[in-house]
Amino acid sequence: MSEPRPGVKTLGIKLPDALHAQFTLVAQLDRISLADAALRAVELYVSTKRQEEDFAARATAALEEIEREAAARRGAIEGLFGETPDKPEEAPKTPTRRKSATSE
Repeated sequence: MSEPRPGVKTLGIKLPDALHAQFTLVAQLDRISLADAALRAVELYVSTKRQEEDFAARATAALEEIEREAAARRGAIEGLFGETPDKPEEAPKTPTRRKSATSE
């Protein structure tokens, strides 16, 4: 059994028998391993998805959700130590608003 390599993840997938047979045959015809064929397939999938019209918008929405969740978790941790957390959706904007309110 091979040792895990840093920066590399292992993916196990289940394929229907017929698709596995075709995949194996195509890889053999290209004289590459199934692992290399799977890597190429994943690279092609990611590249194809990046070209979709709404991909950037969906990625931006996902990033915004991650930031909201991180702010909520940050607030929960701050609350554990007696600090008064800001509302999660306002957390990144609060310092800017305080500066402008103080300077007025």
